[in-house]
Amino acid sequence: MLQWHCASLAISDQKTLKLPELAIKAGELWSFIGGNGSGKTALAKALCHELPLLAGTTGGNAKALRLSFEQQQKLAETEWQMRNTDMVAEDEEPGLTAEQLLFDECDNIDKGMLLAQQFGIQPLLSRPYRYLSSGEGRKLLLARALLQEPELLVLDEPFDGLDQQAREHLHTLLKELYQQGQALVLIVNRFEEIPDFSTHLGLLSDCTLTIQGTRQQVLASTEISQLIHIENGATRPLPPPPMGSAPHELGKAPLIIMRNLTVSYGEQTIIHRLDWSVSAGEHWQITGPNGAGKSTLLSLITGDHPQGYCNDLTLFGRRRGSGESIWEIKQHIGYVSPALHLEYRVSTTPLTVILSGFFDSIGLYTQPGDQHLRLAHEWLELLGLSAEANTPFHTLSFGQQRLLLIARAMVKHPPLLILDEPLQGLDPLNRHLVKEVVSLLLQQGATQLLFVSHHVEDAPRGLTHRLAFVPDNQGGYRYEQSRL
Repeated sequence: MLQWHCASLAISDQKTLKLPELAIKAGELWSFIGGNGSGKTALAKALCHELPLLAGTTGGNAKALRLSFEQQQKLAETEWQMRNTDMVAEDEEPGLTAEQLLFDECDNIDKGMLLAQQFGIQPLLSRPYRYLSSGEGRKLLLARALLQEPELLVLDEPFDGLDQQAREHLHTLLKELYQQGQALVLIVNRFEEIPDFSTHLGLLSDCTLTIQGTRQQVLASTEISQLIHIENGATRPLPPPPMGSAPHELGKAPLIIMRNLTVSYGEQTIIHRLDWSVSAGEHWQITGPNGAGKSTLLSLITGDHPQGYCNDLTLFGRRRGSGESIWEIKQHIGYVSPALHLEYRVSTTPLTVILSGFFDSIGLYTQPGDQHLRLAHEWLELLGLSAEANTPFHTLSFGQQRLLLIARAMVKHPPLLILDEPLQGLDPLNRHLVKEVVSLLLQQGATQLLFVSHHVEDAPRGLTHRLAFVPDNQGGYRYEQSRL
């Protein structure tokens, strides 16, 4: 029916949709899942031949029609704005009726009435569209789309905005349509929205189709199982810190204050007059090319750079050089980087990795107590890695290792978590998994995040601000700060 091979399609001048391999055949029902910004709507447009092909090959010419929640919202807004009232007087135009909308693209009355009866909306046809519920409106637009007899109907986020009863009714209706031979593609936000009658699944992340295949194949993937586990556990609180180990309360004061900060090596200036602060509740992404000064900035924050003493730098409420020790700084910080990952090559297990976070060590050289063991197992459960608790660390996937190191940095609930290029070296699926876990931590925890990356698109959900190192065409950099 439709197929793509090594395909890149233009979303905009700056963004592309990548489909390494995808073939949709008659008799299949595909469900694609992805978060906000993952490329779901772009894929829906690609399936309906709405995006230009930049590279690769495509085949098939099925008549495809796209129906989205966004389209329904726009139609409802247009109707309300045109009437501009919540009341319908005797002399007031009530707007388009459900029947008028049903037949505005096709005048097949007999088929339209059969669909209206099948969808349970026949009694609503005389009602103005703007007075239909979200679920009723969704059924109406679905019937209208089917009247156009598409070979493939693409439903973009069909369950969004519906209550539980409406979701169940729509689920039943879609199953009936599929059993009657209607080719469908569903694009959803959450794993729980994937219908049980889907034959094939695909996952989108960073505008790339990262995994696709039969339902059984995809759900058998270890990383997908972890994603489902994490999504289902998103409402659970994070494991608490061990009693007596949490850092001192810092109140509402900014965690970091830099004023006119400058770092130089001889005549070479690395950071030049940076004014920056990280206030309570802020989560920052720090971007910039290699050599811009990002690593230097991090070393100032972690207390490792000697020039922190000769600058106007306040960390966790204390001015550098006021008598604080480096350990008083580090107790407030959890840290993960590719370098730390490479250094973590001791013979150990996932359980030991988590436990080492309580003692700020690489490997475990202190006998953990019962409380530490219980909390470590809770973190493994959160990550969906309980079954791997005692397997060799180095036998896990690179992405799973990175997840464990992030959890290791979180176990004491530090006020500040620094993730330096946490997606470096990961394949697309594991990149998605790490981003989901980081978003979960931001959603649930009291920890603030500094997320350092070369790429804006690496940002997980939940970041609030960005500090960008931008070349100034004079051999230096300017510092652009923005709210996300």
